Amino acid sequence: MENKLFVYNTISRTKEAFEPINPPLVGMYVCGPTVYGDAHLGHARPAITFDLVFRYLQHLGYKVRYVRNITDVGHLENDADEGEDKIAKKARLEQLEPMEVVQYFTDRYHINMNQLNVLSPSIEPRASGHIIEQIEIVKKIIEKGYAYETNGSVYFDVVKYDSSHHYGKLSGRILEDLLSNTRALDGQDEKRNAADFALWKKAEPEHIMRWPSPWSDGFPGWHMECSAMSCKYLGEHFDIHGGGMDLLFPHHESEIAQSNIANDKEPCKYWLHNNMITINGQKMGKSLGNFITLNEFFAGSHSSLEKAFSPMTIRFFMLQTHYRSTLDFSNEALIASEKGLKRLMLAMEILDKLKPSEVSTTDISQLSNKCYEAMNDDFNSPQVLANLFDTVRFINGVNDNDETITADDLQKLKVIYTTFVIDLLGLRNETNTDQIEIIDSLMTMILNTRNLAKINRDFAVSDKIRADLNKIGIAVKDNKDGSTWSFGI
Repeated sequence: MENKLFVYNTISRTKEAFEPINPPLVGMYVCGPTVYGDAHLGHARPAITFDLVFRYLQHLGYKVRYVRNITDVGHLENDADEGEDKIAKKARLEQLEPMEVVQYFTDRYHINMNQLNVLSPSIEPRASGHIIEQIEIVKKIIEKGYAYETNGSVYFDVVKYDSSHHYGKLSGRILEDLLSNTRALDGQDEKRNAADFALWKKAEPEHIMRWPSPWSDGFPGWHMECSAMSCKYLGEHFDIHGGGMDLLFPHHESEIAQSNIANDKEPCKYWLHNNMITINGQKMGKSLGNFITLNEFFAGSHSSLEKAFSPMTIRFFMLQTHYRSTLDFSNEALIASEKGLKRLMLAMEILDKLKPSEVSTTDISQLSNKCYEAMNDDFNSPQVLANLFDTVRFINGVNDNDETITADDLQKLKVIYTTFVIDLLGLRNETNTDQIEIIDSLMTMILNTRNLAKINRDFAVSDKIRADLNKIGIAVKDNKDGSTWSFGI
């Protein structure tokens, strides 16, 4: 592969060489959460996926303007054009103002993102803060003849759009199939066609969140916010638009239609979508009631969890699977991720203690090349981890005096691990430094006791200490200079 980044563009369904529109600036817009409840595992995946993209583009030298929105109005139940606003419903049930709900869960979302070591975006706009911009886009679409007003609501004319464009090119849908398979809904009589979607909705008397517009006191349709905010902060045509696979239709499909008419151009050059997280083969999400919140993972408080799992275990679990592949939740998979993360972090600790020799018994330069090749192949984080784990064996070998490494190669290896593990994959050691020092001191005392038993030829005690340590996951290896220990994972 060339030393160039290739990304899988959802709209072309092929890997394409990444060429920014206006280098060195890269504009990236990612659909953020609708903040009416605690973040769950499904929210973590796009956050971690596009954090990886953000980190790597910056590492390559690009200046990245990363916009991740907060949806705080207009997202109705079941992603439809009818029903109650998700945030307004939460506010009614809790007897709060809608913006109290928004602020509370936005703050909790930010705490969770910090725990997962997800970098903050460059800009984090809210839908409710961009009502004027959304109204202006609706006006433009009406003026061009692709939207119509009915009873104070405004709808996008999908049938007319499809006559000159392809509505469904992102999701692979065909309009005729959509029209024949769409069942009648409440308020359907307002639409000319079942596939038409709301650009502006007239608020019913009981609807709390409303703004004045040329058509009615109401609120924008869910799809409109991303078109307005991406255009404001990144321009009419920007580099990357990302989000979860569940947003392909109708959300992103409708964004494309709106932007094509309002601005006479595609909204972005590359569409990137992370795949879903499943539990027992079914998509995990709030609407299905089978989600587990991040706070429940961290506390181990959900009935489906065997134990608590740390934020870095969750991040490592995500990165072990390519972002475009489905990721199935299980306790066994998370426990394996926990062990893998400990093994990787232990290798980094050992790196700092290794003593260099005059020769190296492996070629360190190949590791860096392999890791960059993996990242350049559509951000292939599982392959990066596989490459790093191949070298963990070598690191342990040097520690056990079975392998050797020069001072120059040791420094290169430290840089590679810091670059890929810490800077790009965003992993960090969650073990407290004081705890590490205490463990080291205790193990030194235990091994000294064992060595004394060996000197006194009390092999029964020596063997028992070794066996007892092995039972709790600590491996002891004897060599000519004494004994070394490691977590036996």
